[in-house]
Amino acid sequence: MDWKSGNDAILEMDELIKQKKANPYEGPLKIGVDLGTANIVLCAVDQNNRPVAGVSRGANVVRDGIVVDYLGATKIVKEMKKELEEILGTDLDYADAATAIPPGILEGNAKIISNVVDASNFKVTNVLDEPTAAATVLGIENGAVVDVGGGTTGISILKDGEVVFTADEATGGTHMSLVIAGNKKISFEEAEEFKKSAPQEEVFPIVKPTVEKMAAIVHKYLQGHDVDTIYVVGGASEFDRFEEVFEKETGIKTIKPVEPLLVTPLGIAFNVNK
Repeated sequence: MDWKSGNDAILEMDELIKQKKANPYEGPLKIGVDLGTANIVLCAVDQNNRPVAGVSRGANVVRDGIVVDYLGATKIVKEMKKELEEILGTDLDYADAATAIPPGILEGNAKIISNVVDASNFKVTNVLDEPTAAATVLGIENGAVVDVGGGTTGISILKDGEVVFTADEATGGTHMSLVIAGNKKISFEEAEEFKKSAPQEEVFPIVKPTVEKMAAIVHKYLQGHDVDTIYVVGGASEFDRFEEVFEKETGIKTIKPVEPLLVTPLGIAFNVNK
């Protein structure tokens, strides 16, 4: 899959989720389960990786790639599985699935994330790191994928289609909300709502220093690597000017795909059975 067809697939999945409908399909489905800090997303694709259906829900059962509420996470994924089954009109018990973790997460924490998906009656066939999942959708052979999530920012450097370096930093959308809370003198919950609902021209000037810090961290990790393009994905990168700030801070061409929140979950589904 190349960059253009990757964007087309992302847009197609976004439309399916918004309309709560499914594309026609044949054969077994592959399910990607993305347990994010701010959102949980389930994507279903066919064996040719064509988007079939998906569901998304805000959640706070994962923090910095670690499941902090196992029972709550399992309950939500089970509910979302049922919702996806209703959209598809089929039973997904023991359907092949995959999930992902930020780079650098300890093996025990990765196992817990896998257990959540398994306990929801999916058959987990793969657990991969989030930026690598994103790179699959975007068809990236060379460059850096930066996955800006709620709690962490994951970095993967690819050369000739192979991941040659990964890193993870504890900075993301949560830190933006903390900055907003301090700036506006409001609670964290109110800051989260302000970040999501207020006009971007009000929000972005407040969080811009946090984005600049993220970019500086990424730039530090890229030193010594031949990277000419950065691809930013993840829900916390959805601000219109996000890639502009990254490019100015790093001096490296920065691209953001459409609907960056859906890139990683779709890539997870692509990597089922790999």
